[in-house]
This record gives sequence, structure tokens and C-alpha cells, in this order.
Amino acid sequence: MSNSSTFSQQAWQQNLALFEATLALPFNQTLADGSLPRDVFQHYMIQDAHYLVAFGRALAVAAAKADDAPGVVQFAAAAQEAVVAERELHQSFMQAYAVSAEQFARTPLSPTCHHYCHFLQSVAWSRSYPVALAALLPCFWIYAEVGVHLQARSVAHNPYQGWIDTYGGDEFHAHVRAVRATVDAVAAQADARTLAEMHAAYTDAARLEWMFWDSAYRLQTWPC
Repeated sequence: MSNSSTFSQQAWQQNLALFEATLALPFNQTLADGSLPRDVFQHYMIQDAHYLVAFGRALAVAAAKADDAPGVVQFAAAAQEAVVAERELHQSFMQAYAVSAEQFARTPLSPTCHHYCHFLQSVAWSRSYPVALAALLPCFWIYAEVGVHLQARSVAHNPYQGWIDTYGGDEFHAHVRAVRATVDAVAAQADARTLAEMHAAYTDAARLEWMFWDSAYRLQTWPC
């Protein structure tokens, strides 16, 4: 791999097989053809709403650690957007799929969601700004690329088209490109040890993205 490639390009290539495995998950395959069971999508939405609050908290911590004003603004705004997106789930998809506020409130985080939330918040609090950004990047980028893939494969009258279009659309992709640019700029100033830690954090988060969709399809709950 060329030394002139950016951090994000390197991370993507190093984890390409994992991304392809994510695309091949039954959750994403059946989301594209519209056959995903309704209860599975309900379970996924509840877990995603829980996750987005934790994601917003991690973004807020990253904003506080930013080493320049644009970084503070960018990730503080991203934190706000994550929490706003969680609220909008209640007003749109959750209403459409008959998930009540009471059902959401009494449904705990699944083991995978719990782990992913705590991973992001732990990295954001305890690690450096570059490593925190690397851990946060897969949620933005993998969702965007999965969205594009699903748009290309989605069937006519897909009941999940609204969700697919949210993540496959130009607005979300522009946001992802801006996050990538910031991560790459930060990585360009990092030493070798920090870069290695960034790559490890990115891979861990990418694995958790795979686990999140897989666990949703299996309606994962705590064993006892």
C-alpha cells in the first residue's frame, strides 16, 4: 500500500473483507429485498436509538478534546445530530412500526449494543483525540457505504426504503466525507504509535458494526 494514501484509505483497505462480510449479513440482505421480518426491524430500531445516545456522548467528548476550533464545532454538531436522530426515530420509524415509548424505555441494551456503547465512550474518555476519532469513524462511514449498496439492490416498494435512503443519500455522504477529512488531517500529524492505535480502534469499531447488525437479526437478548 502506498505511503501517500490517507489513514481512512488505509483503514478501509485493511478492513475490506470485514465490510464485505457486513454486506453479506442476513440483516442487510433481507433489508435490501424487503423481506426482513418486522419484529427484527423493531428490535434493531430500539437498539439503534439506545446506541445513538451513547454515540452522541462519545462525539461530545471528542469535541471537547479537539485541538482546534473547527474540530470542536464539527463534533459538537455531530453529537447534537446523533441525539436529534434518536428523537426523530421515535417520531417516524418507531411510530410507523408501532414501537411505543413505553416499549422502548423498558427494553434494555442488547449485549452487543451495550458493548459497542461502552467501547466508544471508554475510548472517547480514556484515549487521545486521534484514537477517539478513529473509533467513531466506522459508524459514519460503514453506514454510508452500506446505504449505497442497499440503494442499488433495493426492490420496488421496499417497506424499509426510508431507512435505506437516509444513509445512502447525498446529505449523509457529504457529512461522512467531512468527518473522513478531519480524521485524515489529524492522522497526518500523528506519530507511528498513535497511528497504530488508530488502526486498532477503527478495526474494533468495524467489528462491532458487524456484530450490531448480526445481533439485531438474531434478536439478541441477555442470556439471563
